[in-house]
Amino acid sequence: MAHRIDVDKVAPGAVQAMRELEEYVRSSGLERPLLELVKLRASQMNGCAYCVDMHTKDARALGETEQRLYAVTVWQEAPFFTERERAALAWTEAVTCVGYTHVPDDVYQKARQHFGEKELVDLTMAVIAINGWNRLAVSFRKEAGTYQPTLGPAPGKPSQESVARKSA
Repeated sequence: MAHRIDVDKVAPGAVQAMRELEEYVRSSGLERPLLELVKLRASQMNGCAYCVDMHTKDARALGETEQRLYAVTVWQEAPFFTERERAALAWTEAVTCVGYTHVPDDVYQKARQHFGEKELVDLTMAVIAINGWNRLAVSFRKEAGTYQPTLGPAPGKPSQESVARKSA
């Protein structure tokens, strides 16, 4: 697919606004490996090849296993995820498909068992951010495979480079 528009050049203010949301999420205190799983799952659901490539690379750079990365699409059946990760993935799916799911009460209750109020708001902001990045990358055909990660700080600590990268 041919790249359509370079959003960074055409609308730098829009990209900066997205980067500020991303910076908030990265500094929220949620675990980086958890955030990468959330970003990967939403990107899979949204069919965003660029972001799937990016977030599998970032997750690997943080030490994530191939086995778990392959199983993200079938997380409900795979035994490789913690209950907190399962709650986050269920929340990600419900919020990503909010028009269909309206975020069911059982998904909310499960999420609240594993996330405090602020953590759940922050997790929701992470889902909002990746859905926004997915929509930009899919709409304007950002080329998959071009992203290269740099190993950032320990999990839970945001990397300046990762915040400054071109898009999601």
